Amino acid sequence: MSNLRLTMAGVNYDRFAALWDGRVNVEGIDLNFLPIPVEEVFYRQTKYHEFDVSEMSLSTYVLTLNDEKPPFAAIPAFPSRYFRHQSMFVHRRLGITEPSQLRGKRIGIPEYQITAGVWQRGILADEYGIALGDIEYVAGGVDAPGRHEKLQYELPANVRLSQIGPEETLSELLSSGSIDGIFSAHEPACFGSDPNVVRLFPEYKSVEKDYFKRTGIFPIMHLMVVRAEILEAHPWVARSLMKAFEQARVLAVNDLAYRSSLKVMLPWLADHFEETLEAMGHDFWPYGIDGNRHVLEAFLRYSHEQGLAHRRWAPEDIFAPSTLSSFVI
Repeated sequence: MSNLRLTMAGVNYDRFAALWDGRVNVEGIDLNFLPIPVEEVFYRQTKYHEFDVSEMSLSTYVLTLNDEKPPFAAIPAFPSRYFRHQSMFVHRRLGITEPSQLRGKRIGIPEYQITAGVWQRGILADEYGIALGDIEYVAGGVDAPGRHEKLQYELPANVRLSQIGPEETLSELLSSGSIDGIFSAHEPACFGSDPNVVRLFPEYKSVEKDYFKRTGIFPIMHLMVVRAEILEAHPWVARSLMKAFEQARVLAVNDLAYRSSLKVMLPWLADHFEETLEAMGHDFWPYGIDGNRHVLEAFLRYSHEQGLAHRRWAPEDIFAPSTLSSFVI
């Protein structure tokens, strides 16, 4: 009996490497892995449902659950996680030295619904008391003009959001002082080239370590999804993929711990790895619900509070049922 052939799209992360180099096989599946930049994966999968399996923004996936018949089912494998204090930028002219000074400011965002933004607004609310309506948001491309929301939704009445001009970029607007800051998933082009553009949290590493120590949250950015019609026809696919993703993740961690030579081109990789273990523990990048319940609950609360999710989902509600537990011998 031949295996099921599926195409998967995602970034060529170390945690996927064992899937495409053959060290990990997916039971019953011949997986055709397409290494594609994440923005392209999201656009093509969200708009056209091109791939059988793909990486997807956590926020975008939760938004698809608003549909009467959601097009995807998720697997609790999380290929992208990122602390988000480090990607909040402000203009030096404002003299902002603490988040409380953001009230009344105009902040640029790529899209209201992106996962990074949901986390950033949630963190500002929980940690610093910045309410959703305290900031005026302007949306558009960070470094290239013409970006718009991937999905349509209605915003709460207390959200102030407008779109920048079709030829404008957030980076240029921040550099000129036309807006007061940018909250994004990456560094804007003006950061590093314009000395007036600085991080809201200059010592972000210590801030993020403290945040993790207090909350236990290492923010989840992306999860894995399967097109719903594939799981309807082949329910076993979700469990097979979950097992393979977990095996590949373990091998990636083992590669980071390898000491006979450097598997990653960082001369002090060992020191960085040991620092991470000291700050976050040995299971610092867990898959599954058990080790991520508090992280998922925080995000799902933020999504609902910010007017994106129509209901307050529980972690068990958003994943393929067969991936929620495993058998015990």
